[in-house]
Amino acid sequence: MRLSSQPPSFGLITCSLVLILPLFGSCHPAQLSGNPSLVFMEQLSHSSVRFNWRNVTCYVCKAVFTIVDVALLSDANEERVAQAVGEACIRLHLADEQVCRDIIELFRDDFIRALQESFLWPTEACAILVGPSCGKFDVYAPWNITLPNVPKPPVKPPSPPKPGSPQSRVLFLTDVHWDREYDVSSAADCKEPLCCRNNSGSPNLSRRKAGHWGTYGKCDLPLWTVENLLENAAKAGPWDWVYWTGDIPAHNVWSQTREQQLSELTVISRLIHKHLGPNVMVYPAVGNHESTPVNSFPPPYIHGNRSSSWLYDQMAEEWAPWLPDQALKTLRYGGFYTVQIQPGLRLVSLNMNFCARENFWLMVNSTDPGDQLQWLIHILQASEDKGEKVHIIGHIPPGLCLSSWSWNYYHIVNRYESTITGQFFGHTHLDEFQMFYDEETMTHPLGVVFIAPSVTTFVGLNPGYRVYYVDGNYQGSSRLVLDHETYIMNLTEANHSPWAPHSPQKDPKWTLLYRATEAYGLSTLFPSDFNRLIGTFINDDPVFQKFWYLRYKGHVSKPCKEVCKTGILCYLRSGRYDDLKQCDYLNGFKGSLARAATKTLC
Repeated sequence: MRLSSQPPSFGLITCSLVLILPLFGSCHPAQLSGNPSLVFMEQLSHSSVRFNWRNVTCYVCKAVFTIVDVALLSDANEERVAQAVGEACIRLHLADEQVCRDIIELFRDDFIRALQESFLWPTEACAILVGPSCGKFDVYAPWNITLPNVPKPPVKPPSPPKPGSPQSRVLFLTDVHWDREYDVSSAADCKEPLCCRNNSGSPNLSRRKAGHWGTYGKCDLPLWTVENLLENAAKAGPWDWVYWTGDIPAHNVWSQTREQQLSELTVISRLIHKHLGPNVMVYPAVGNHESTPVNSFPPPYIHGNRSSSWLYDQMAEEWAPWLPDQALKTLRYGGFYTVQIQPGLRLVSLNMNFCARENFWLMVNSTDPGDQLQWLIHILQASEDKGEKVHIIGHIPPGLCLSSWSWNYYHIVNRYESTITGQFFGHTHLDEFQMFYDEETMTHPLGVVFIAPSVTTFVGLNPGYRVYYVDGNYQGSSRLVLDHETYIMNLTEANHSPWAPHSPQKDPKWTLLYRATEAYGLSTLFPSDFNRLIGTFINDDPVFQKFWYLRYKGHVSKPCKEVCKTGILCYLRSGRYDDLKQCDYLNGFKGSLARAATKTLC
């Protein structure tokens, strides 16, 4: 066909960049810019391209995308598409020229294949670009899971355990982001998305020097800091078990290979096993950075070289000392599993990449990828029947997921309110939480998503880890979180020895930043406690400012007032994406908060 010999159309460039733009975002949900497609259109209007889709008629837009869809049927166009998108990335200054070229080359095959299989209809593309009057964007159309025809048991409000009751002490690690190219002689300020690396240039009067133990800025961690954390965590034990919710590699997402990703998975997994010992069970979850390209997690029906078997198989091999055979089987299938931790307590580890809007494979089909939520319902119903309590771990918090996935998960948590007693996530790198309420009145607090701070410093943070105190192993235990602590390495102190200010400390301390019940004057950390705490934040600003300080692991310069505070309170109350949007519009943000919270690169 003659169409295949033409250069790729501007519409195809737009279509591709709409999904690649999130790669150049930031880490903090409350501070991010807007929807990728809207950001792209705004940038176009200020760039040398001088093109605005809003000035195009609906008819012309649909005609252009009809040509695009036909062009995508030809493999001969893949090289032209990649070149055009790379040039657009450079012209729009989305990143450094070499970063643009590297990331387009890395993403090209998988991304274009997913785009071809999704076959974005002209009405859907033009709904994004021209507006809702020109079509409907329903690639991520609503869908529903099926709950068993079993009535929800009566809910008994939790009560604090009797004094002296056993407690389980749980170590929680997330977002390690080890940078194997971290270089203490490099600059901490650079033009690339990640600095403090051997190609970041040299420090000078205007460019800070990378710190020995880590750096406040766009930097991840050296291996010796990760190992120092594990050494200190081992000394701070004993631990009843460990939750570890992913994101092992650094943020150099434009230059990663499968071999590097697997090597880093192996190194960190074995370091954890080495330092915590063979008798401590570690329960991992899959992060969005484990794959390359980043966020690329094909559903299980994708087979061959484009599947995720290269990653899941290595995970199963490295995590075999911690997981039973049946858990390894579902891990190899879809990156999720369940295991009994103790009699009466079951763990479910979810692959939250199957809910992530940055996972471009979900353009093909976003309906319960891997049947993971339906599988979760089966596990929860069996646990309810047996009287088990269930903890759920994952990487991306459910409130930041695609709308339908988030809504269905919220529905499941409502139904199994008495069974699910803990939800533990990471990804944002910050110390925060999100609430779940009853679906009927949205006033009864029934769940808390605990979002723990990162090990990495990216961006501008102290390294940290979390400890949970859970109602322990005894008959009638609620298995609820009773308290938690956050520990940090203060980089200002660690990088400057008191006796030699220009030299780092040889053995830096990991110190207690805060204990939740003491910091906020709570007796327990039940859902009702957190609901009251949000009320305190509203009425007692000093308490909220303390939360704001602790949210950034003790390293934040400006207070959060007025619009900032309203946005954060919105976020804390919004355990599902639809609630975040509703709160967003009610408070006059016009959708910007919801878009910001879901644009993630952590």
